[in-house]
Amino acid sequence: MLIKIKVIPRADKNEVAGKLADGTLKIKLKAPPVDGKANEGLVRFLSEEWGIAKSKIRIVSGQKSKIKLVQIEN
Repeated sequence: MLIKIKVIPRADKNEVAGKLADGTLKIKLKAPPVDGKANEGLVRFLSEEWGIAKSKIRIVSGQKSKIKLVQIEN
């Protein structure tokens, strides 16, 4: 499954903040967008939020962008 996500770094708390008009999931993260910390934070958050192993979550594109394409393995 592929999910398009817009990450908002340096937020007050980690949370799903809704969906954009095009269906992109909006997620706020406390982690800063430095040295891949926001990417690590996103994988950790999704893992905890959805009960999926971190090894099953992969950022396919957008490693240095706020818009990311994330693959969830079955």
